[in-house]
Amino acid sequence: MIVKTAEFVTSAVKPSQYPEANWPEVAFAGRSNVGKSSLINTLVNRKRLVKTSSTPGRTQLINFFSVNNALSLVDLPGYGYARVPASVKRKWGPMIETYLKGRDTLKAVVLIMDIRRTPGIEEKNFIDWLALYHRACILVLTKADKLSTSARKKQRQAIATALNMDPSTLILFSAKSRLGKPDVWSAIDRIVLDECRE
Repeated sequence: MIVKTAEFVTSAVKPSQYPEANWPEVAFAGRSNVGKSSLINTLVNRKRLVKTSSTPGRTQLINFFSVNNALSLVDLPGYGYARVPASVKRKWGPMIETYLKGRDTLKAVVLIMDIRRTPGIEEKNFIDWLALYHRACILVLTKADKLSTSARKKQRQAIATALNMDPSTLILFSAKSRLGKPDVWSAIDRIVLDECRE
């Protein structure tokens, strides 16, 4: 996709606050500090459209962004080891689940994982949950520049084995080198266009 415009639309915690469902939506999910914001910024050729932070758990709302007035990218709060109050964490689950289950214009979820970490039960459960609700899932391994080419290949295979899937389904990505950017867009375009044809 050639990105001509990209802008922040709104933040929300419940359906009444979601923007009007005018375009297909692609949501981005993953552990805290996995590089979600950097991935979205790289995709839309912006440095600071989505605020990045080295502090896990900074994204605490569902944030909507429009691209070319034709597609919405949705940044979901990270899960995992974020240092946020337990009361806030308890709200995240229902908030995210409500969005993922009920948003008709949601066409795909990009699940982001740090290539240096082996996926845990949370990632496996999340992938199974998406399959249960017939949500297309795009798997992206970020921070690929942190590993050598051989280590990258080995770790990709290890992650694929842990998730019981083909390594070719895992997209290698680096915000620093922009590795994988066209592959992520191709996966998004393919799913969104297929949905539009139905």
